[in-house]
Order: sequence, then C-alpha cells, then structure tokens
Amino acid sequence: MDKPAFNLQPELENHLLVLRPLREEDFEDLYKVASDPLIWEQHPSKDRCRKDVFELFSKEAIESRGAFVVIDKKPRLPDGQANQIIGSTRFHFVKETQNAIEIGWTFLAREYWGGFYNQSMKYLMIEYAFNFVENILFYIYEENTRSQKAVEKIGAKRITSLEGKVLETRPNASVVYNITRKWWKQNANAIN
Repeated sequence: MDKPAFNLQPELENHLLVLRPLREEDFEDLYKVASDPLIWEQHPSKDRCRKDVFELFSKEAIESRGAFVVIDKKPRLPDGQANQIIGSTRFHFVKETQNAIEIGWTFLAREYWGGFYNQSMKYLMIEYAFNFVENILFYIYEENTRSQKAVEKIGAKRITSLEGKVLETRPNASVVYNITRKWWKQNANAIN
C-alpha cells in the first residue's frame, strides 16, 4: 500500500495551540505580531517589522502552500480573548531528499518566547511529519542564536549532510539542524 502524500498544510491542534493554513485575511492580525522589531533582531531581514517588507514575506508564505498561523487557544489578558494569532511557521520540502521536511520561517510574539508554546508547536509539526519522513530539518541563520537554542532544546543536532549528500544552505540560513524519527521516538517523552 502506498504511503499517503505529505499535506503541507494540515490543521494541527493540541491543548495550547491550533495551527491552520495561513490565509490572506490573517495579514493584519499576524502583522500585529510581526511589527515588533525585536522579533527580527537576530534575523538577516531585520526590517521585516516594516509593513511593506512584511507584506512581501506574507505573500510568499501564502504562495508556499506550507505556511500556518499559530493560534493561542487560551484566553489572553487583559481582554480575556481566546484564539488569538500569535505567530506563524511553515513546512517546506527539502530538495536534496524525499525523506526529510523542513520546519522554519517561525516567529512568535515575544510573550510566547522561552516557554511551552514554541516547543508545543514544534511537537505538533514533528509528530505529524514523522508519519511521512525520517528527518526533520531546521535551516537557521548563523547569528540567530535564539532559534538555534530553541531547536537544540527539543533535541535537534547540527549537521552538514544527510544521507551522504551535502545539504545546500541559503545565505540567510547557513546552519542546519536535524531530528531523526528514530531519535524522536526514543527521546521525545524525556524532553517533553
């Protein structure tokens, strides 16, 4: 029996979050998050907090057909509203292999940094992706130590090749991290 195709935009949900496909009508709510210059401080596109620059990023994300909005299910203070957009992330096919998927282009509102939300979001995506591939890759900008520490926290290891093939990097993502399905199945509960 053939394996089902990898859907880059499933709806994923747990007790904290909903990840659903990014839509054009999400722009204003997502830009409220993205307009914070500190989000882009360690990113090569530091001006992404500007609306015109973020519009291009958002358009490209929608066209990728792999982007999500991240929605906090819990009521948020001071207004007590639940189901607020708090960031975005994306799946992307890895051209060197069919046995890996990239998770990236992730950003969250600052009040969600360093806690359970990024980890929870990544767990949802990783658990889903491992139904289809053996490897999850994270391409990160060399100076983005926050993102590197975040993926190391969930068990990702820095690599330069996969399946004997040297991985191509990008000018804005020169560091690659990997989590294998085998490692994840053995260790995910210990880091959760």
